[in-house]
Amino acid sequence: MLLFRKNKESKEFNSFFKNILGYVPRHTELYRVALTHRSSSSVHNGHRINNERLEYLGDAVLGAVVAEFLYKKYPYQGEGFLTELRSKIVSRASLNQLSKKIGLFDLIEYQHDQSGGFKSIGGDAFEAMVGAMYIDKGYMFVRCILVDRILRVHLDVDSMSSMDWNFKSKLIDWGQKNHKKITFEVVRTMQGHGGRRQYESRVSIDGEAQQSAIDFSIKASEQAAAEKTYKDLLSKGVIAK
Repeated sequence: MLLFRKNKESKEFNSFFKNILGYVPRHTELYRVALTHRSSSSVHNGHRINNERLEYLGDAVLGAVVAEFLYKKYPYQGEGFLTELRSKIVSRASLNQLSKKIGLFDLIEYQHDQSGGFKSIGGDAFEAMVGAMYIDKGYMFVRCILVDRILRVHLDVDSMSSMDWNFKSKLIDWGQKNHKKITFEVVRTMQGHGGRRQYESRVSIDGEAQQSAIDFSIKASEQAAAEKTYKDLLSKGVIAK
């Protein structure tokens, strides 16, 4: 295994917070925990120290900030539009890309073996960083940073609102219009890295198996399998462009 300790470079660490987020953390060790993936956990008094608890907290804070931001930005849009757009913004795919774009990914401490790595590591660390910011500075501070320095600078929210996203709904709608029965099935569960459970979901059309995908929740694995199936049918001309 190759051990990455990129966040030990204090100069790079401080430069990120000062240049990207506009402040220097008071409690740097808290942020270093936020940037420590479970694969590089340390043990203190019998407890594993990594960013999972901060990720849990940051997920809730980020969701609240994004919800308020969208509520104010789109005063005439309905609940469905706002909910879907929030899901796009806080999705693992979006947060993973954001983590790399702003340079946060380069600060994460993690272990990487030959099996392929951890696909949600960047998004997890971003949420954990939000959790650390919340503990260090409070909600109003976090809201200002996320809105002024992340949402308005690094994300094109208007473009995201028009992106294809809910492939599960698109596939089901196509099936209803064409008298096809679309079903989703969890075909297996497994223990992923760090002991987190993963789910493999598969799409079937009229009982015939299509594409499958693996993720950390049933909902996410179904969405990924639906996207793969939809794009496969699109490439074969079964679904019109």
